[in-house]
Amino acid sequence: MSNVILESLLTCPHCGFSRRETMPTDACQFFYQCQGCGVVLQPERGDCCVFCSFGTVKCPPVQQQRECCR
Repeated sequence: MSNVILESLLTCPHCGFSRRETMPTDACQFFYQCQGCGVVLQPERGDCCVFCSFGTVKCPPVQQQRECCR
């Protein structure tokens, strides 16, 4: 897993709150509750996880161009 970035800054599209989070390497994260407004985020259509939809860095499987949870 060299060169894989494990931290991403998630930004809520509803309130703009951002928080740096560590991404799991063994699973996709389908839900994330915003600490700013409480909304539960889900991946946008076509994305595998909340990090791919709302983060500054795509999830580890996408970074490594491997099959991801769908």
